[in-house]
Amino acid sequence: MEHIAALLLVIGCSNSMTDCRELQVPVSIFETADECTAERPFAMGDVQGQAQHIVARCLAVDPALEDDYDQVVWNVRPDGSLDASLAISSLVMASNAVRPEKDYLSQE
Repeated sequence: MEHIAALLLVIGCSNSMTDCRELQVPVSIFETADECTAERPFAMGDVQGQAQHIVARCLAVDPALEDDYDQVVWNVRPDGSLDASLAISSLVMASNAVRPEKDYLSQE
């Protein structure tokens, strides 16, 4: 199995930065972060014209968790900066789960 070290995320937005979507690029998975960084300007050139404003970011991938990642969480701010990360929804769901109240905590 080939380990992934970086994922290239490319987002296209309207000029007002209010309507954004992920753009598909020819290569989005890289073995090193340096390869991803080197490819980023070319990938942005490949999608030029698909959106008025294009932002891209290389996301580090932990090889130990590579098969567990199932979400790319991103947000483009009004100033055009891109916040993004990879997430594992089962961990997010577990941390947000409502825990039942213990019987011994209730007073009758």
